[in-house]
Amino acid sequence: MIDPIAASVISELRRRGERVAVAESLTGGGLGSAMTSVPGSSDVFSGGIIAYDLSVKVGLLKVPQTLIEEFGVVSEEVATAMADGLLELFGTTWAISTTGVAGPGPSDGVAAGTVWIAIRGPINQSTELEIQGEREVVRNASVSSALTTFARILAP
Repeated sequence: MIDPIAASVISELRRRGERVAVAESLTGGGLGSAMTSVPGSSDVFSGGIIAYDLSVKVGLLKVPQTLIEEFGVVSEEVATAMADGLLELFGTTWAISTTGVAGPGPSDGVAAGTVWIAIRGPINQSTELEIQGEREVVRNASVSSALTTFARILAP
């Protein structure tokens, strides 16, 4: 099923001639999947990294270990660094990253449902979410929020 918000994002990116890539941790590819379910998304979607393990965040996305040590992996600083690393890696106009705890329990002292989304590009925005519900609820709500926030940023 095609998400109507993802379809509007893809359409607006196409109209602008811009491209996007995603770096996902807790969403595990859900954001990229939502975007690529839209026919013609290859015109604007460059790709994604599922940076579930810390070594991928640090090694591939170049998130400084010092940020993780100071702020924790679930933080605005790390979400922003993930998106910045993605911009450098893919050379896209936009990058969206997700990091958080899907649950069922807390991780490293961070409550389940705590999520950070960072959007980097011509406009930068970070959003913290506190989502109540089971693991899939948290993951799906994170994808939905990332798409909705990005759609608002792109709105003409």
